[in-house]
Amino acid sequence: MSKLKIGIIGCGGIANDKHMPSMAKQSEVSLVAFCDIIPERAEKAAAEYGAPDAKVYTDYRKLLEDKDIYAVHVLTPNVSHCEITCAALEAGKHVMCEKPMAANVADAQKMMDTAKRTGKLFTVGYQYRFIDSHYTMKRFCDAGYLGDIYYAEAKALRRRGVPTWGVFTDKEKQGGGPLIDIATHALDLTLWMMDNYEPKSVTGVTFEKLGKYLGPDEQGNTMGVWDPESFEVEDSAFGFVTMKNGALINVKASWALNILDSGGMVTLCGTKGGLDSGREGVRLNRVDLGKQTVTNIETISMFGNVHPRNNYLNPNDAEATHWVNALMGRGELFVNPEHAFVVTKILDAIYQSAATGKTIYFD
Repeated sequence: MSKLKIGIIGCGGIANDKHMPSMAKQSEVSLVAFCDIIPERAEKAAAEYGAPDAKVYTDYRKLLEDKDIYAVHVLTPNVSHCEITCAALEAGKHVMCEKPMAANVADAQKMMDTAKRTGKLFTVGYQYRFIDSHYTMKRFCDAGYLGDIYYAEAKALRRRGVPTWGVFTDKEKQGGGPLIDIATHALDLTLWMMDNYEPKSVTGVTFEKLGKYLGPDEQGNTMGVWDPESFEVEDSAFGFVTMKNGALINVKASWALNILDSGGMVTLCGTKGGLDSGREGVRLNRVDLGKQTVTNIETISMFGNVHPRNNYLNPNDAEATHWVNALMGRGELFVNPEHAFVVTKILDAIYQSAATGKTIYFD
């Protein structure tokens, strides 16, 4: 059986850290084309991960002209996701787009509409769903352990974790800072666990307090010194999301914020119990009706006797496996575009609310 021919568009950090190593492990896949505006990056990727006859491009449009390519991975800066994804779908390719889906809701809508019209598979790279603690939390929620989930926190907080490579602090290319970069994962997880994709309103604020004003000797950044002069995005952002059923989601994001490091990405509170992802794994608390006390259970010790453990040890590899299975017709997409669209819709509304000082209401 011939292998699926896959093209990589964007050969930077996320391609090298996640997509190419994981896809190279898939026995039914052949990475046959690599594109990057910096030719040396595409050439290096082809040499390390490509098929013997892999081609190298600096223009993604040329790559899309290859009719043998079955699917592409769009791994470019956020602002270009829409243009490249839509062009790939129109060219008859299935698309895996790295998170976030788009830099704004209008682009996300165009991507989703194009996927529906062309009938091609389209998914977004939210691999954090496969992490053991998150996988287990989802199983608890689905089993009804929490009851009605009415409050949640989607947290992506770093005390000093400003990425100092690529274009992360370039607003024109990324569309924003920690909110669109890392809170997108936390919000995706929270909506997925709650199985609630119907926001009613969003109120948000963003801050530019540290990124633009701390000099090299004041930063203490875990990822090296950043340049305040090129720091064009927020360093922290917060949003209150009211859902149509009355539930509230508190979104918190930072690259630089004077707090202790945050250990988890999701907190869920329901009528029967609560869940929290922390450094030690998942914590479940439920009221012991016999003793009238709240019991904390370390879920990490309960994989075998409460819910089946996630069999995938590496979330990046798990994402690749699910994607290939969907391409081969052996299963459905694990992240569908409708869900990824709601994540972008909410993040975009937080930015809009912060810019206008007004609450954003959805129809």
